[in-house]
Amino acid sequence: MVDVGEKAVTQRIAVAEGRIQMLPDTLALILAGEAKKGDVLGVARIAGIMAAKKTAELIPLCHPLALSKVSIDLLPQPEQNAVHCTATVHTSGQTGVEMEALTAVQITLLTIYDMCKAVDKGMCMEGIRLLEKQGGKSGHWQRSGD
Repeated sequence: MVDVGEKAVTQRIAVAEGRIQMLPDTLALILAGEAKKGDVLGVARIAGIMAAKKTAELIPLCHPLALSKVSIDLLPQPEQNAVHCTATVHTSGQTGVEMEALTAVQITLLTIYDMCKAVDKGMCMEGIRLLEKQGGKSGHWQRSGD
């Protein structure tokens, strides 16, 4: 692990996104709350929060961090037969929370896949990326363009 002991403790925020595309009937099943495994979006949201908290256990060289906030926003996109996920993670610490935000998005989308794979094995996760980070020596970074 990288030594962050000399870094200043600052407020740090990271925002990541991704989406999962599916068949129209799969999205309708999710939105109607009729998936056999239950409330897909509610369970996926909790899974994403839990994943952010466990990132250091999953990625070998990540520092364990005390997170002060994790939010998962799920937006159904009926015109694209998709669900868009945005994860926002906050901490006060010596290293950033980009990995926690990205892990939260991945696990949120994987949970949607798991809960719906019986009816749609062709779902596709895509566009998983960091949108923004704040705090620390490098300051504020925000994705531009695309």
